[in-house]
Amino acid sequence: MTLPITETIIAAIAQLVDDSKSNGEYREPSHSDIGFYVERTQLTEADPKANGQSVGKAKRVRAILSWAIDNNSLAGSKLIELLMSKVRASGGFRQQSVNFVGNEAIDNAIAAFSTEGFELARDGEIRPRVLENLRGKDLTDALRAYSRRAQKGAHDAALLSGTGKDLLEATAAHVIQVKYGAYPMGANFQGLLGQAYMALGLTVPEQPPQPGEPPIKALERSLFQSACAINKLRNKEGTGHGRPWLPSLSLTEATAAIELVGTISGFLLARLDEDY
Repeated sequence: MTLPITETIIAAIAQLVDDSKSNGEYREPSHSDIGFYVERTQLTEADPKANGQSVGKAKRVRAILSWAIDNNSLAGSKLIELLMSKVRASGGFRQQSVNFVGNEAIDNAIAAFSTEGFELARDGEIRPRVLENLRGKDLTDALRAYSRRAQKGAHDAALLSGTGKDLLEATAAHVIQVKYGAYPMGANFQGLLGQAYMALGLTVPEQPPQPGEPPIKALERSLFQSACAINKLRNKEGTGHGRPWLPSLSLTEATAAIELVGTISGFLLARLDEDY
């Protein structure tokens, strides 16, 4: 599981590691702990402490993670995971603990992760949202969060937690569900996507170009063909058990595929929003 890294989440993490503002007491993680995790994730070059600056923990973590967004998002995600684990293990989410981070900081973190499709429990455990339990706007928002992550190349966004669907399939099914109240569970991917396209008034490749038609129609057909091509690259036997792509794909090819998944899913969800 790769945790998301956004400006909102960075602000929330900075609050979780900051010292108590009410009584000025220090709490874990210490600067030494942060330095250890920064070295493990190979983000030392972004660390203000390593560059001779005297900064507090919140400012230090914010600077490192802000650098990571643009330069090494995977390392930044790993650092978030390590810091969250340290806060949890130190009692940061237990109200009776001297290291308790405070209800406001926890509430802010819960809200920040929720917008990216993750559930942070009050005990500090974090997991992707199980989409099968969501309906309507909640599901639209969760799919949109996965779409944004996929567009950034997050490979774990290719398959949706708690479902057997990939992001494109789940998005197409959701569009049909919203438009018609139900979707054909036995339909193959191309048929499902085709129905979603028709529900949104989009043009499928089987519809030949018409004289004077808007140029966007060509893009709609191309996105449909790209979605079908990506579906053929899925490792169907591996669904839910690890690598979602055929083992013959290189990292570069798999990254391009997942970014396209995010783009196409985001396009369908945006068109769905336009209809309501």
